[in-house]
Amino acid sequence: MTVEVLRGILIPLLGTSLGAGCVLFMRKSIHPLVQRALIGFASGVMVAASVWSLLIPAIEQGEGAVAVLPAVLGFWVGILFLLLLDHVIPHLHMNSEEAEGPDGAKGRLKKTTMLVLAVTLHNLPEGMAVGVVYAGYMSGSSNITALGALALSVGIAIQNFPEGAIISMPLRAEGVGKGRAFLYGVLSGIVEPLGALLTILAAGLILPALPFLLSFAAGAMMYVVVEELIPEMSEEPHSNIGTVLFALGFTVMMALDVVLG
Repeated sequence: MTVEVLRGILIPLLGTSLGAGCVLFMRKSIHPLVQRALIGFASGVMVAASVWSLLIPAIEQGEGAVAVLPAVLGFWVGILFLLLLDHVIPHLHMNSEEAEGPDGAKGRLKKTTMLVLAVTLHNLPEGMAVGVVYAGYMSGSSNITALGALALSVGIAIQNFPEGAIISMPLRAEGVGKGRAFLYGVLSGIVEPLGALLTILAAGLILPALPFLLSFAAGAMMYVVVEELIPEMSEEPHSNIGTVLFALGFTVMMALDVVLG
């Protein structure tokens, strides 16, 4: 494995770590405006990455009139896989009464713990997406360039920044020490390089199914955006900030992918 590939699969973890590091310098709680902005920007980045870095290359790797079928199938399997995860693990979204319970502090801490678990599990498909793209690049695929793979890594790192902050800051607000809150934020992102590495090591099995796997990762990422992030960014107050930052994140990632890809 080249240094270039190793760097690419570690970049998303850097984004998570930098976001988690915010807890070392900021107050205990995140201002709602900042939270909506971070989530909106991350959502836009993920949607653009799903389309330009994953779905379009998946379709381009197909052959003939049925080229779109593996992409459609993989996308739906990715959606259903995350839907299954949401039923297997406790669901992140709870109403205020469930969140508070008989003991308000314990209820909020439980919700924060669920948030860590949910983000960690949802990071796995993102790591697989990076691994799949780099496996395709290492195989010599003409549809995937080194800069294109790097664009996906950078885009995921950008959207990982708010994820790291969204994990570490609520933990700090519930009384967890700064060091431990930072560590938990970083640990939530470790599954990404591990998932990418395992995917690359299984490249011999991965490459024949590359269009399916690219679109699977896209479906998983889109599920996270629609189910988890968009409802959060649309909450009042400052929901319009989330929408504007969604558009900004989308265009930034789109430009990165087109220019670097």
